[in-house]
Amino acid sequence: MNTVSELLKILRLDKLSEHSFKGINETVGTPTVFGGQVLAQSINAAYNTITNGRVLHSLHSYFLEAGDLNQPITFDVSVMRDGGSFSTRRVTAKQGEKVIFILAASFHKVEEGYEHQVEIKSDIKQPEELLSWNDMLNQFGDFLPEPVKVFLKIPRPISFKPTKIVNPLEKKDLPPYSDVWFKFKCANDEKLSLAEKQQMLTYVSDYNILTTALNIHASKAHFGNTQMASLDHSMWFFRDFDIDDWLLFSIDVPSTHAGRGFSRGNIYTRDGKLVASVTQEGLMRPMKKRD
Repeated sequence: MNTVSELLKILRLDKLSEHSFKGINETVGTPTVFGGQVLAQSINAAYNTITNGRVLHSLHSYFLEAGDLNQPITFDVSVMRDGGSFSTRRVTAKQGEKVIFILAASFHKVEEGYEHQVEIKSDIKQPEELLSWNDMLNQFGDFLPEPVKVFLKIPRPISFKPTKIVNPLEKKDLPPYSDVWFKFKCANDEKLSLAEKQQMLTYVSDYNILTTALNIHASKAHFGNTQMASLDHSMWFFRDFDIDDWLLFSIDVPSTHAGRGFSRGNIYTRDGKLVASVTQEGLMRPMKKRD
């Protein structure tokens, strides 16, 4: 999967009934279904039951079981409420009889209101100054641990450019934050609806957010000795955005405790418009050494 067109084929679900849909899986280099995929497919399922033109403004979800890449996922949508201004949907994702994920999503009618937002960082490096994941693989591949190389080699419909390159071989604690530019690989004539753009933004929001929680413990914690998994994921959508330009995911980590890490992030356009906010708590369990 190397383009937005290929990503959208994964996110668009087959209709089984009025409120039930089926989706397929695509690996991102992990042994189980990528959380961002299930999130975005669930939003697709919920949107398929919205007939009044309302727009997604928030979602709250829990990852219950690891998804099997070799099994399709069924998404069952419950219509909780269609009020005067808001519509609420609940989505249950299953593989066979096993529930792997649940989500609640709220949709709002389009209306005007007060305007305010937190500003983008003023000293952030621009994407043209930075190396992408592919650039890092090409330049430093011989020095990277094999699991990192394998992960970076996976074709993706998104380019990532972190503002700071972390050396995985350097055992040094890092600040509990990260800033990563990302851009979708769209064809020039590709026109997407706001609903599709929100699904793609939801998909990419599960990249980089939990791994940032490792930063503050980088002198001792890494992928090889830490069990990591997303536990929950929430997101708020504020403004429309241009899918063809770079977006900045600015992440910070308020807390790691009791085998869990809590991360939050803001997604901005290049000119500083706040598009969405994200929070996630994930498992960060130190693996015990075997005797």
